[in-house]
Order: sequence, then C-alpha cells, then structure tokens
Amino acid sequence: MRAFFAFILTALGVGVLALYASAFIVHQNEQALVLRFGNPQQAITTPGLKWKVPFIDTVEKFDKRILDLDTTEQEVTAADQQRLIVDAYARYRIVDQLKFYQNVRNEDRVREVVGPLIESEIRRVLGGATLQEVVKDKRESLMKQIAAQVNKEGRDYGLEVVDVRIKRADLPKENLVKVYDRMRADRVREATELRAQGEAEANRIRANADKTVTIVKATATQKSDEIRGEGEAERSRIFAEAFGHDPEFFRFYRSMQAYTSAIKPGETRMVLSPDSQFFRYFQDPNGKAPAPSGSTAPFAQR
Repeated sequence: MRAFFAFILTALGVGVLALYASAFIVHQNEQALVLRFGNPQQAITTPGLKWKVPFIDTVEKFDKRILDLDTTEQEVTAADQQRLIVDAYARYRIVDQLKFYQNVRNEDRVREVVGPLIESEIRRVLGGATLQEVVKDKRESLMKQIAAQVNKEGRDYGLEVVDVRIKRADLPKENLVKVYDRMRADRVREATELRAQGEAEANRIRANADKTVTIVKATATQKSDEIRGEGEAERSRIFAEAFGHDPEFFRFYRSMQAYTSAIKPGETRMVLSPDSQFFRYFQDPNGKAPAPSGSTAPFAQR
C-alpha cells in the first residue's frame, strides 16, 4: 500500500514537472522561436502562455522593440575631398526570428554581424556627397538612403533598420584650425564689404543732405535779398515821396540824423563857428538862419 502511494506521488511529481517544463510565457515586448534539437519548429509573435515538448524543445526569445546599434567612429572622405570623422547609430527591430537566429544567432552579435554593413553604407553614401550636403543641406535624405540600402542588402539577417542617424560629423583636428581661419577670413571679408557699402551709402546720404542744405540756403538768401531790395526800394520811394511833399521837413529830418551820428557824448569834439550852416536849426527852428560870410567848414576831432 505504501508502495502504491509512493508511486502515485512520484507520478504526480513527474507530471507537475513535465507540465512546468512544457509551459513558457512570451511577454508583450518579446517574440520567441521554438527549437527542437536545434532545428526551428515554431515562430511565436503573440504574447501569452505557450507550450512546448518538455526536455526536447528549447525556446529562444528576442526583443520586439526598436533597438539601438552604435557604429564605430570612422573617417569618411566626402565628394569635395573634405575629410570627416563620423559617429553614427542605427535603430532596428527583429522582423524574422528564423533568419535572425540562423544568421545572427542573438542580439549580442548584431554589432559584430550587421555593424560592418551599416558602416560600409555610411562610407559609400556620405562619400558621394559634399561636406555642405552632409552637414546641412541633404543630411536627412542621406540618412534615409543609408537605411534603405542596409535593408536591401541585409534582408537575410531578419532585421529591419528603422533609422540611421549621425551623432557627430566633425573635421579632423588637424583641419579644424585651417577651416576656422578660412571661415574667419570669409566673415572679415563680408564685414569689410558691408562696412564699405554702409560708408558709401552714408556718403551718398550726406552729399544729398549737403546739396539740399545748399539749395535751401541759396533759395532763402535769394528770397531775403529780394525782400531786402524791395524794402529798400519801398523806403527810397517813401523818402522820395515825402521829400516831394515837404522838402523842408525832409531837410530837417536829415539834419537831425546828422546831429545824432556826429554828436555823441564823450566821444566827439567839434570846433565850429556858432553860425555855421551845420547848426542852422539851432539858430532857427525853420533852419533859415543865414550863414555868415567867410565861414569855414566844420572840424571834428575824435
């Protein structure tokens, strides 16, 4: 009886162990390949609880996510003979577990097997482009071209290259100084040209302003001379008209102006005869005092 229970317990233990050995779980981010004595039996892409023949079948699991692959930093000669140090990386995913297992075996060997192919395509594609295209103008299209060519030549590896990107594309250290000096010289030349253009424009504006000022001043001077001439002519006309109406008042007015100009306090000394014609309005308000005979011309001393 005890032997029977021992047999039952042993059978149950073997059954549980066989059940445990025949079940495996594929996670959401995984895909699997069932192998029997090293030969592929089943490719599994859906997650969940899966079954296999215990102790005979083995399971190889691969990542379903997009993975990164860093390439080796390498020197590339562009189409314009410019040397570049290129450091790039690729992003890939496993799309065929069977081909991947047969040609790559596992994810640790991707760098060893597929890396040289990606590096070769980087050298070939970038070698056909100029430095300006690699650095700026056509960088995106060149990366797509590299990814497409890698997928075309590497389809037997069971991989799909999603994207290739350049992390760094620099000139060799020995060329950096020369390139920077050339760039600095170009910027100095452009700055000199801009300064010369600005100076020429400033001179043109200054010349136009000086011309405008000269014209305005000449026009204003001409206008002022015309107005002054018209005023003097009008004054002469008024004087002539006033002289014509009252010659005696005009003579009186002129004598008063002469007195004002000739006799200034503290500055003028005059030696004149009291009955001089010059002082006729002092003798007679009407200026009719007769001039004495033998009178001499006035003498003034300052």
